[in-house]
Amino acid sequence: MTDEGHRIESVEQLRALVGEPLPRVRDKVRTSLHELDRQWIAASPFCVVSTAGADGRCDSSPKGDPAGFVKVLDDTTLALPERKGNKRVDGYLNVLENPHVGLLFVVPGRGDTLRVNGRAHLVSDAPWFDEMEVEGHRPVLALVVEVEEVFFHCAKAFMRSRLWHPASWDPMAVGSRPQIAKALERPEDSVEELERYYGKQYSTGLY
Repeated sequence: MTDEGHRIESVEQLRALVGEPLPRVRDKVRTSLHELDRQWIAASPFCVVSTAGADGRCDSSPKGDPAGFVKVLDDTTLALPERKGNKRVDGYLNVLENPHVGLLFVVPGRGDTLRVNGRAHLVSDAPWFDEMEVEGHRPVLALVVEVEEVFFHCAKAFMRSRLWHPASWDPMAVGSRPQIAKALERPEDSVEELERYYGKQYSTGLY
């Protein structure tokens, strides 16, 4: 068994290591959307949705569409469209058991991010679904989030990772998507078949 190291099991132990946040950091959490939040969401083409089921099992799911795909319904309500996919819907199954969600909005090239926490529910249709249409396709459903906390997160993680620096990128450091699928998901298919599947046609069936 791998040595786990010294486990932290109390708030006191944690605070002894990391310290207390500055008042401006502790108090930056807001309960409704500012105009700058709305601008950020309108510029964001990518969001990570984090959920947990009734048993505590967690899921973080990437969501992406053209910038502004998340609709601001009012100062305390957001709606995220769902497109056709692999039908696992892990996060949505969690929401049916436990409505608490966390959202992380990313703007390409920016190190800071916008975090939104709240309670969510699913809807199968609404008058504003037409406004979420992309390439002639309305959403399959939408995740409606009632905002409880919203705040901006600093850029240090993106700066440390050099995420937006092309010189640091090495996409071939791991196996290709067809190779991963062959090894872990579709062993009955040949690499050639998987390369065709994940080739040009894959990007034409997004909607």
